[in-house]
Amino acid sequence: MKAQDVQYIEEPPWSRALFASVKVAWIWLILRLWLGWEWLQAGWGKVVGGNITWKFWDWGSEEYALTGSANVGWIVSGTRTLSDGTVVQVGIGDNVAGFAAGAIEASEGPHPDVAYGWYVSFLEWVQETGHVVIGPLVAIGELVIGILLIIGLFTGIAAFLGATLNFSFVFAGSAGVNPLMILVSGLIILAWRVAGWYGLDRYVLPKLGVPWQPGELFERSRTTSV
Repeated sequence: MKAQDVQYIEEPPWSRALFASVKVAWIWLILRLWLGWEWLQAGWGKVVGGNITWKFWDWGSEEYALTGSANVGWIVSGTRTLSDGTVVQVGIGDNVAGFAAGAIEASEGPHPDVAYGWYVSFLEWVQETGHVVIGPLVAIGELVIGILLIIGLFTGIAAFLGATLNFSFVFAGSAGVNPLMILVSGLIILAWRVAGWYGLDRYVLPKLGVPWQPGELFERSRTTSV
């Protein structure tokens, strides 16, 4: 097929106005900050060990100490006291191993929560050996995704990675807020051109560009080399 034979369907005006106009970038700012905060909260305890809140004046209180032991079983090993007072040793990534074990158990029966055999096999690998890598990867990933969304840097990529994590939780039978986060992430991905307008993407994207259109830095280096 020749290039001139290819037909392109024009983007509807409402779609261009919603997903490509900086006039509505404030909408994506609100959704981006909400989604970023959800990820930041989820990742903060797993990495730093504390319980962060947007009420910064409460930082350091007993309830919202920024550091603590919540990262045990994620990125560090240590001990944990159970409800009956028993002290157990917890290794790196053991929390993910426990989550995978519960999902595997829920995959049995006539109406399993985990409906895909290939994902059950993946969960078995995570439970047996992969949790040592997956645990820290999930913890750090959640924190980084949250920070990138809040500051508006590589917004589309961060939303895509976040949606991938959400889908992995849903595949494992955990719903909660994941479906809503997937929906918001999908919308932000569609609006990646302006979703970070009130953020660092406004300055970074023109410099770096995209794979199909080099940014100012690459155009300048190409001109200099010639």
